[in-house]
Amino acid sequence: MKIKPNKKIYLFVAAVVALMVHLPFSFAHIKNYSLPKIIVPVIVPIATTVEEKMVFKIYDSLKLNNVGLSQNVFNYALKGFEYLKAKGKIVNDHIISIVDFTKPSSQKRLFVIDLNNYKILFKTYVAHGQGSGEVMASKFSNVPESLQSSLGFYSTANTYVGKNGFSLKLNGLEKGINDRASERSIVIHGADYVCESYIQSQGFIGRSWGCPAIPEKLNKPIIEKIKNGSCLFIFSENNKYLHTSKILNS
Repeated sequence: MKIKPNKKIYLFVAAVVALMVHLPFSFAHIKNYSLPKIIVPVIVPIATTVEEKMVFKIYDSLKLNNVGLSQNVFNYALKGFEYLKAKGKIVNDHIISIVDFTKPSSQKRLFVIDLNNYKILFKTYVAHGQGSGEVMASKFSNVPESLQSSLGFYSTANTYVGKNGFSLKLNGLEKGINDRASERSIVIHGADYVCESYIQSQGFIGRSWGCPAIPEKLNKPIIEKIKNGSCLFIFSENNKYLHTSKILNS
């Protein structure tokens, strides 16, 4: 027996198919219709080059954020370190010392880091010059008898025993910024005014004549570790330095 198609069912199915095809277009023309908004976070790449990735790896591995050394200061230090190493200015190329003058002298702001073994060797106090300020170092000079600290990159030289005891000579590597360090007798030495008892009585440590003086008890071990051609970086958010340093702007 031949089954005749039901005309009403046929029309109903056709109508449903047509509705499914045209439904998205119908909604597109309804002005007030909108789907729930999905917020997609913008992911900013942390590092885009091999060098940048290495800097972040070292910073994270050393947990420098936990000890108070900012990523920004460390980035500047590593950039200059790599530049000087490529130029043959750094002989001891696994040690870097960073002085962060964005911190008051009542805080530990000298960091000595072993880049090969990912170790913080020392974290301690360091003095700035009398002419640079009291609690904070805010003025800097390359001029003899200014009693001010000089910013920038240095290479450590040989040791000697002078009026401040066991000391370490420094070579300023930035022309017009710190290249008169030797002439000014800017050296690393120990000082009895760089200590916590001085902070407790005065609110800050004592000041030098421009030298990055360190605690007497740590003077010899620090100098022995960083002598003979390692990199020292003294930093402050000083606009003149940031704009004139050829090393940072290389």
